[in-house]
Amino acid sequence: MNAALLGAALEALPPIGLDELVARASLQTRVDRKYVLPVDMVNALLGRLPAGTRVLEIDGVRGFAYRSLYFDTPDLISYRLTARRRRHRFKIRTRVYEQSAECWLEVKTRGSRGSTVKQRLPYDPRDHATLAPGRHFVDAVLAGCRIAGSHQLVFVPVLTTRYRRTTLYLPDTGSRVTIDTDLQWEDGDRRLHLPGTAVVETKSGSTASRVDRLLWHDRYRPNRISKYATGLAALHPHLPAAPWRRTLRRHFPPPDALRTAPVADAPAADRLDAVMSR
Repeated sequence: MNAALLGAALEALPPIGLDELVARASLQTRVDRKYVLPVDMVNALLGRLPAGTRVLEIDGVRGFAYRSLYFDTPDLISYRLTARRRRHRFKIRTRVYEQSAECWLEVKTRGSRGSTVKQRLPYDPRDHATLAPGRHFVDAVLAGCRIAGSHQLVFVPVLTTRYRRTTLYLPDTGSRVTIDTDLQWEDGDRRLHLPGTAVVETKSGSTASRVDRLLWHDRYRPNRISKYATGLAALHPHLPAAPWRRTLRRHFPPPDALRTAPVADAPAADRLDAVMSR
């Protein structure tokens, strides 16, 4: 269990229910900061949390299994726009909460000043591997973000991520912190597992959380990591990966440990990129 992995400090925290957490800190538009840590360092962090910190608990459970399936074009437009740090980049995924079998279709885009905007639609878990029932939603979100020509794109399943998540609520800044462990990536042919690594993500408004400041004090700085893009780059080292090169070098297996086949470039990626650069 995630709670057992993270130790007694997590069990000592008072709980918060899902409805209250959403009411107090839904943060669909937010500033995300991500940190990659050894799991034992997360245990030390939990022992220094600010007073009043609460942990999400549902039916007595404090660690939850997530499974996300990311969609992209065959030539990986979403990935390539992210690799090039284009402002009008996006991610599309379905997310299944394993304990409840609840499923959502989610589209993440960039807002003002580097914020992340997530819009989502309740989804039938039986449709988690297809965008067909929610394609109208995807097109509407992308069009609203001025991503030209997106309705003409064909999206296919590209990468599955799995992990266990613990969520904290920090009342002083009304922010959330997620701790993801047992990180796994699969693309159909390859699988990557980082059992000793955790991704800590703070989700707040304009004010940094106390957890950010604790990590900064310990000389940890935000990492450039995207579960989709960094995981895909780790599985396919030939892909452009400049934003995540340091993270890949420090926290992922070396490229020569993975045998991969190249993904063909396609003109559509460059055409869309050119439109967005105008």
